[in-house]
Amino acid sequence: MNLKWNAVILALAAVWSTQSAWAALPYEIQVYDDSINKPGVVGYELHLNTTPSGQLPEYPGEVGSMHAWRSTLELSYGLTETLEPGLYLPVVNNPDGVTNFAGPSFRLKWIPHRAPEDGGLFYGVNTELTFFKRRYVEEQNVLSLQPILGYRTPEWLVITNPTLDYPVRAGYREGGPGFTPSFKVSRTVAPGVASGFEYYADFGPLMNIASQSGQSHTLFLVVDVNRAPWVFNLGIGRGFAGESDRWTIKSIFELPFN
Repeated sequence: MNLKWNAVILALAAVWSTQSAWAALPYEIQVYDDSINKPGVVGYELHLNTTPSGQLPEYPGEVGSMHAWRSTLELSYGLTETLEPGLYLPVVNNPDGVTNFAGPSFRLKWIPHRAPEDGGLFYGVNTELTFFKRRYVEEQNVLSLQPILGYRTPEWLVITNPTLDYPVRAGYREGGPGFTPSFKVSRTVAPGVASGFEYYADFGPLMNIASQSGQSHTLFLVVDVNRAPWVFNLGIGRGFAGESDRWTIKSIFELPFN
């Protein structure tokens, strides 16, 4: 797994209805690739993000994303050559200045095929189960299935994660899983440095796609640095469509404790 200072994560909005898209607490904003810890190795990452121009609260008691900061510690462990469990611990600094722990999220990443050293195809899947407080996500408990499909060369990296999010709690399952795909294209511009784009979308329930005004679409300009011990990802995103945060700044930083 890479070290990454990623300073800032964003999100979308949090609820399903016939008019608005599904989304999750913006505790981490990334497109998953084939990186995975070696067996027995513990990984530490810090995800940071802020929303200078974002969404106001959409339901009673919700904390909106506008002017909020999110910082998330991610812990991961190399279980086998292909399996890596992980834990996210997001802390939110609300617009009113109050700081709260939002709740844990557990994940399991499976990478049966990594790209060869000289480049090639890779694939796998990441699954997550969240236990967030209602003030941040109305449906609270969401099971996510995030397929990973990509191709790597010495110069280029292309990845897609066609993610499905399914609320576990009763009362939020109508319309089937939410469809929140993402993809990334980047090119090496110097030794250990790549730049490109990441795109995140939220179309709402798969069986009842939201209207354009209820969807979320965000395009990030990103830079990835992999010059140990400095390995990080930085990005600034511009939102389009009705449910998007207008501007988001994000980063992921892998802490070199090993």
